[in-house]
Amino acid sequence: MAIRKSRESGVCFAFALMKELSVEKLRVTIADQEIVRGLSLRVPRGEVHALMGPNGSGKSTLAKVLAGHPDYQVTGGKVMMDGENLLELEPDERARRGLFMAFQYPSEIPGVTIANFLRAAVQSRLPEGEELEATDYYAKLYEKMELLGMDRSFTSRAVNEGFSGGEKKRAEILQLAMLGPKYAILDETDSGLDIDALKTVAHGVNSLRSPDLGVLLITHYQRLLNYIVPDHVHVMVAGRIVRSGRKELALELEERGYDWAREEAAEPALR
Repeated sequence: MAIRKSRESGVCFAFALMKELSVEKLRVTIADQEIVRGLSLRVPRGEVHALMGPNGSGKSTLAKVLAGHPDYQVTGGKVMMDGENLLELEPDERARRGLFMAFQYPSEIPGVTIANFLRAAVQSRLPEGEELEATDYYAKLYEKMELLGMDRSFTSRAVNEGFSGGEKKRAEILQLAMLGPKYAILDETDSGLDIDALKTVAHGVNSLRSPDLGVLLITHYQRLLNYIVPDHVHVMVAGRIVRSGRKELALELEERGYDWAREEAAEPALR
């Protein structure tokens, strides 16, 4: 009996460890130029990890590779999501497994309303043959919009057409709320936002934080982290992580800039 309990505990412990997005020694090239150079990173569910770094460090490249962008070639390393090899899956399969990406520059989709767009996205994640009930969908949609402080009229507008920067980012967070993924990659969510829009988007992200969601928050600046307080901060320079720490690391970056991090670009990531 004791052995059996031990085995059961081991299985449960192993399963708990699998609930993470894990990047190990990842190497990525585009047009024969290596952008990501042996990067390792772990984002467990229930945690927010901020990824910071100067322009050209490879942050957005990493995000696109995780999402499955076809232009980038993975030449080494592996990416696992809850124990499954993410790199073997097509982008739509990654999304169905629970990966979400909010783009730095979301595309416009003229003629398609946000309500219809989100309904199609939610429907696509249901088991084959199962239909989404309109009443259930709109009840959930309005519930999430109220949570995010959004007016219902927003849903009748075409996706991102004529949107301000803040509106585009709020639309991305609404998608996140409706799809309920296991992991969310937020690429430069604060890009182009004034302080009021930044606070609104941060409120939306904070309202969605839960033990079932892991977040990789990519940003240049510490100011976003005043409103979305991360569990861990990683500094990426020249395609790899050179320093990891708690939220205080972001304050150090704000004070000292990235020059000191560039000097440490040859050092292994701290764990």
